[in-house]
Amino acid sequence: QVQLVESGGGLVQAGGSLRLSCAASRITFSIVAMGWYRQAPGNQRELVARITSGARTNYADSLKGRFTISRDNAKNTVSLQMNSLKPEDTAVYYCKAETIMGPDYWGQGTQVTVSS
Repeated sequence: QVQLVESGGGLVQAGGSLRLSCAASRITFSIVAMGWYRQAPGNQRELVARITSGARTNYADSLKGRFTISRDNAKNTVSLQMNSLKPEDTAVYYCKAETIMGPDYWGQGTQVTVSS
């Protein structure tokens, strides 16, 4: 059974920081990219940040400079450092793993709540 286990969500005041982590296990296909997406109530799921196995990154334009994605290929983990958090960052954050010639996998989501 493939697993993507996320951790690090929680409640933080505006201006604070959180670090999300995601560990992938039991994925038999090679992972080419991992990323974070988020979904706020009433909104569609959107890309936050994505990083390839070659460390190429892309971010949602509105988040550049505040969020940083990193990855450990050997451990199949991806992290998201979130700084200067705003109430509008409140959402469920999902980890995603993209594989070569296989399906994409999603984590169960972790709640991030930023209070004003």
